[in-house]
Amino acid sequence: MKFKGSTAFRHDQADKLGVLITNLGTPDAPTPAALRKYLGEFLADPRVVEIPRVLWWLILHGIILRVRPAKSAEAYKSVWSDLGSPLLVHTRDQAEALQKHLTEKGYEDLVVDFAMRYGNPSVSTVIDSMISQGVRKLLVLPLYPQYSATTSASTFDAIAQDFGKRRWFPDFRFITHYHDHDAFITAASKRIQEYWDAHGKADRLVLSYHGIPKRNLLEGDPYFCECHKTTRLLVEKLGVKPDLVLTTFQSRFGKQEWLKPYTDATLKSLPGQGVKSVQVFCPGFSADCLETIEEIGVENRDYFLEAGGERYEYISALNSRADHIAALGEIIQENLQGWSVQPNRERARKAAALGAKN
Repeated sequence: MKFKGSTAFRHDQADKLGVLITNLGTPDAPTPAALRKYLGEFLADPRVVEIPRVLWWLILHGIILRVRPAKSAEAYKSVWSDLGSPLLVHTRDQAEALQKHLTEKGYEDLVVDFAMRYGNPSVSTVIDSMISQGVRKLLVLPLYPQYSATTSASTFDAIAQDFGKRRWFPDFRFITHYHDHDAFITAASKRIQEYWDAHGKADRLVLSYHGIPKRNLLEGDPYFCECHKTTRLLVEKLGVKPDLVLTTFQSRFGKQEWLKPYTDATLKSLPGQGVKSVQVFCPGFSADCLETIEEIGVENRDYFLEAGGERYEYISALNSRADHIAALGEIIQENLQGWSVQPNRERARKAAALGAKN
């Protein structure tokens, strides 16, 4: 095996800190072909679907990738812009805002970039770019507040797989979760409170998190517990009665049982319980994407109104709001403590002297 080297490496290059933020991913275009490629990578990850590989390969390639890409492409077309998918646009904005924020905090030798776990820009491509810029210490922050093996651990797998192919890789730190960090809770509660100040409260606030199979919980994945802790802390910060706030789980697929209560089933049932107005916020999504804009903003809105509800409102994700960037910046700064890099002048002097001799 030939390990990957750094062809642009210079011995006199100044060392830098690197911060890599990551998110789930996006197809390159809202087309069946692009969705087939994206879903093929995403659903082939054993962290995402934990069933025997041979059986799953037959299901994935024999059924899912023949049927689902066209349907998913139509959904993506409804949220796509000239700049690309919402998740790509918002994550890029977050990276640029974090670069500016951390530079203003005094981190001059810092490179902030972003990658997608599936699709582009890929983890390996971005790490290549960061190393070529002199990054020698790398902090990775997956933008999933609550840890799950399907998201945070999968991102770690991608980093480890990339490093395993390199001749050299940087010092490395990885943030697994920040579901209970006060800066994150404060930013999320402020977003909700500002919406209430502008539009008033509804009968219920639904906090909808992405779902995972129930089996993951039974085998020790802390995601379910971390989601409920985020809810509890938001309720405390907002100062509202706990019974006015519901925790639900969205975006399931397949026949196995997933974490309950399901968001769609909950919204269908609420009007029959006398709840005529709801507001939905997704504390597990750092940026708006297909699952928030189309699934929560449109599909679940229809379920609620068709069941007899009268008022349905989606409160958008934190995206690149200043308070969200400040919160992420605080989390990053805490995890950069003890790390500093300066140009290695002695190494550069020796390299120059060696070059002169040759």
